Amino acid sequence: MSEDMLREIFRLQKQFDDAIAEHRDLNYSTEVWIQKEVLAIMSELSEILNEVNFKWWKDPKEINHEQLTEEIVDVLHFFVSMCLKAGIGPDELYQAYIRKNKENFSRQEGATTREGYAWKK
Repeated sequence: MSEDMLREIFRLQKQFDDAIAEHRDLNYSTEVWIQKEVLAIMSELSEILNEVNFKWWKDPKEINHEQLTEEIVDVLHFFVSMCLKAGIGPDELYQAYIRKNKENFSRQEGATTREGYAWKK
């Protein structure tokens, strides 16, 4: 995903969030908005689990790729919405991701003082 795509996702989500808030007369605090976004993400993650046969006590069904994609996109919607509510824009998110990704690789490679992360050699 290019940075431009990420910016477009954020732009579209802000447009949608603003419309929902206006038409439904929603005006929560940042704290409450983020709580609601987390709960919505948890609900969507549960729907993803249902799509990938996590219930070992049921007969498995063929995974519906289109439905799975839709549920994953729902998580993205709420994640981006949460970023917006927290004041995190696409550039800040991208830079934070790059930093954290580098840190995660360093940990796995044993190049930090953090114990318990390094790959087995």
